[in-house]
Amino acid sequence: MNSSEILKKAVVSLMEEEMRFRTIFISSSLGPAAKNLNHLGIIKEHTIIRLITEGLPAWQDSQLFIKDLHFDGVPMRIYLPREPSASKRRGVVFIHGGCGIFGSISKELKEKCDYLAFLTASRKSDSHRYPTQTLECLSATVHFLKTADTYGVDPARIIVCGDSVGGTFATSVCQELGHRTDIPKIRAQVLIYPFLQALNFNLPSHQKNAAVAFLSRDRTVHFILKYLNKDSSLKEPILAGSHVPESINLKYRKWINPDLIPDEFKLGYKPPLPTLFLPQVHEEVKELFEPRVSPLLAEDAVVCGLPDTCIVTCEHDVLRDDGLLYKKRLEDNNVHVTWHHVEKGFHPAVGFFGYGIFSFPSSSTIMNHAVNFIKGY
Repeated sequence: MNSSEILKKAVVSLMEEEMRFRTIFISSSLGPAAKNLNHLGIIKEHTIIRLITEGLPAWQDSQLFIKDLHFDGVPMRIYLPREPSASKRRGVVFIHGGCGIFGSISKELKEKCDYLAFLTASRKSDSHRYPTQTLECLSATVHFLKTADTYGVDPARIIVCGDSVGGTFATSVCQELGHRTDIPKIRAQVLIYPFLQALNFNLPSHQKNAAVAFLSRDRTVHFILKYLNKDSSLKEPILAGSHVPESINLKYRKWINPDLIPDEFKLGYKPPLPTLFLPQVHEEVKELFEPRVSPLLAEDAVVCGLPDTCIVTCEHDVLRDDGLLYKKRLEDNNVHVTWHHVEKGFHPAVGFFGYGIFSFPSSSTIMNHAVNFIKGY
């Protein structure tokens, strides 16, 4: 490579990095702008974000058959390879993230994988109250497990996958179906930076990544309250931990505890100051202690029945420690876990996959981990 080619490559690289950082800046500014427009009564906050994240309909693909369906009334999108298979394929139920408010399927799952993939397009929380989304994901998954043969899928090779709150839904689905004997067993689950507990928002990853773009500590609780249709004024006491009585803290300390986080992830961590318990706040947000919202609170009898699991955590993510704590719980209950930690990864990196110069190396890394795991089943 001559000097001019080297210079050209360097210039292109710098331009790409500039566009990526502009994307981060625009996206991180989207939340406050949307919030202000919502306060002015001009347009709903979630509507603005959906226009950005879901504005484009599914496009035709010469390699895939794409169709929108309903499973027990739940909207689904099917991606079926056009090329015939000599045997039944594996199947994937993909549950998108987006805080129960917005989101779409990752392009990697339909572009690179040689199996049937589904998107569970659960109804959004602004129009359907909790736990509607969880129940719809559960209903759609059960329907697929019972009818997999119809789509040329081996019912014994179905994987449930989700990112962010989609990982919460995926975890909940696997927990609720783990001991059922009337339907095929879920073969494996893939959890990409999942949200798994709402007791402690002062873990090392919450402190380290409190102000990161896209999903700050503050925005995490903001979206949880929107998902549960609760008043946003509850955010500050929840962030402080005032919603958790001492009895619950003591009960779940064995599972949600900064002492359980490996030392290499605790650099700079400072134990929070004691906080005052507020019974009225606790009464308002009791749903936060249900396993459907906080799967880390499920009993060992449930956890031990879970399938093989892949967990992906990211360095720049407030939810990193949720994944680390769940990894330990699964391993303590003899569940096989494949764990990938992505340095320089952030929440929600997979949402940028496939967008050319707007994509990030960590986006491809995360999706490659997920795809490689799935292809092993």
